[in-house]
Amino acid sequence: MFIDIHAHAYRKPVPFVVQFCTAEELIQQYDALGIEKGVLLPVVSPEIYLPQANEDILDMAALYPDRFIPYCNIDPRALTNSAEAPLDRLLSYYKEKGCKGLGEVMLNVPLMDPLVQNLFRHAERVGLPVVFDGSDQIGGDFGLYDDPGLPQLEHTLQRFPDLKIFGHGPMFWAEIGRLETPGERNFIFKLNGDQVGRLPSGPIKEEGVVPKLFRKYPNLHGDLSDFTAHNAIARDPDYGPKFLEEFQDRLYFGTDFCFVGMEVPLIETLIQWRDTKKITETVFNKIARENAIKLFGLNGSD
Repeated sequence: MFIDIHAHAYRKPVPFVVQFCTAEELIQQYDALGIEKGVLLPVVSPEIYLPQANEDILDMAALYPDRFIPYCNIDPRALTNSAEAPLDRLLSYYKEKGCKGLGEVMLNVPLMDPLVQNLFRHAERVGLPVVFDGSDQIGGDFGLYDDPGLPQLEHTLQRFPDLKIFGHGPMFWAEIGRLETPGERNFIFKLNGDQVGRLPSGPIKEEGVVPKLFRKYPNLHGDLSDFTAHNAIARDPDYGPKFLEEFQDRLYFGTDFCFVGMEVPLIETLIQWRDTKKITETVFNKIARENAIKLFGLNGSD
């Protein structure tokens, strides 16, 4: 029923920070939830976890080709640590190996950092969609920094009109409605290692920049994985279905699976909205799997 646009698995996870799923554990989660297959995103920047090799992703996808779609990930500091690094060589290599996209990019520098912009420039040239996570601070966190209102994302969308950029994570989805305070855009690490923060809640009284960016820039796509995307669409059960209806061709079901037993409330919400006619069967099918089929050039029966 579903194709997962965003998941993680480690060939040999280590038992601390995050206990990422193995490929086999992830497949068990998929079988329990009715997920046909999913995208495996490598973690390569050390801000959040120990980096893994793109080759690990390719190996897991090769073992279970009917269940996994591989992405590659390149830290933009690679090769020369400069805005002139020939990252297209790496991206072309991994595209030829079967990788269908780039990400999840989540080093903790500004989105408009020249190194990041160089990576996005080469992704556009090579023809790989990009998914990134964001942050509202630099230091003590992971993810590309942007300001309230997401001006750096907008400039990036303007600069690379042929690059499919997937918005993901709390910094992005918090701005589906107008912010009450800038600090409700993200969670941050406390000094003891836990996290603190909040997300917007309650009805959307005024639209934020996210729907406005969707209307202005056809190269913006929406990664609905992790609980922050679900919070964004489910916090207002009247506005959420309308958002899905309007942008049905550029929204993608996802989980952001990291560990065994992780809950995916998006599944129940989408099914309930379909069954109660809040969204049409067409909208449900596009978000659940058909948009991913089109993006990756899959057969409908794959």
